[in-house]
Amino acid sequence: MKAMMLDRPGTELHLREIAVPEPGRHQVLIEVLACGVCRTDLHVVDGDLTEPKLPIIPGHEIVGTVVATGMDVTGLAPGARVGVPWLGHTCGACPYCRTQRENLCDAPGFTGYQIDGGYADYAVADADYCFPLPADGDAAKQAPLMCAGLIGYRSYRMAGEAKRLGIYGFGAAAHILAQLAVHQGREVHAFTRSGDRMAQEFAAELGCVWAGSSEEEPPVPLDAAIIFAPVGSLVPAALKAVVKGGTVVCAGIHMSDIPQFPYSILWEERVVRSVANLTRRDGHEFLELAAKAPIETEIRRYPLANANRALADLRSGAITGAAVLIP
Repeated sequence: MKAMMLDRPGTELHLREIAVPEPGRHQVLIEVLACGVCRTDLHVVDGDLTEPKLPIIPGHEIVGTVVATGMDVTGLAPGARVGVPWLGHTCGACPYCRTQRENLCDAPGFTGYQIDGGYADYAVADADYCFPLPADGDAAKQAPLMCAGLIGYRSYRMAGEAKRLGIYGFGAAAHILAQLAVHQGREVHAFTRSGDRMAQEFAAELGCVWAGSSEEEPPVPLDAAIIFAPVGSLVPAALKAVVKGGTVVCAGIHMSDIPQFPYSILWEERVVRSVANLTRRDGHEFLELAAKAPIETEIRRYPLANANRALADLRSGAITGAAVLIP
């Protein structure tokens, strides 16, 4: 099979011909139909996340067809369409796994980081961490739901019942989450890079009531804010934008350092919290909601061999919505 592989952080991926992997007892072999390109992939490739298996096949927004199953797999059969997310394995025994907090597992395995991912023709995945998907959907449009959608949804839950919601960084996750929030009657305020008129116009098209630069203050105080951009300086900005008792959710797996800020903008019971990974419960809940809400993912398709171009476009902010690789 063909696969795009990372040999060393800070370098480009290389297209290689390698053997098709065989599924283990609890795994399935998937023919990859599409794989989303996530900002976390950038953090792996650029070396911001420092403990990858090397060489590694990146990619953790996988949609594909099961073609073979391990001997202990039940509930999935060849021909089924599945999605594979970032969290690809947990130990099942640590205190977090035993208390329904598997996203904080002490010995996890992450797809495209410690487990070879979906920038390839085929991938193997733990059957228990695959989500069934409708076989009649566009696989490329389903792919961003596997991380941008799932992490966006967990972040959204952590923001509480916010009527006025701010979203900082209007990329793949934000454009999915905004549609869900608007569908549920929230007022969404979108913050983009300074001067990014394209992203601001896109946010308005999706129903956001206001769209402007991250350097601006919103026209009204926000009940909560979610930060998808990996920019630590946005934390104080978001704290200033939320009401007393408001919540600021840091949704990324990596963020630049948060600068010093005065206690006065945290006081009055404002909350800053992070979101780490996801749980399978998040996945099932979100996919059920996504099937009912009118969520339409905006994607740009790239051939598998153009993975480096897709990553470069994501890095530069040239993509509206999400990039997706098609083997």
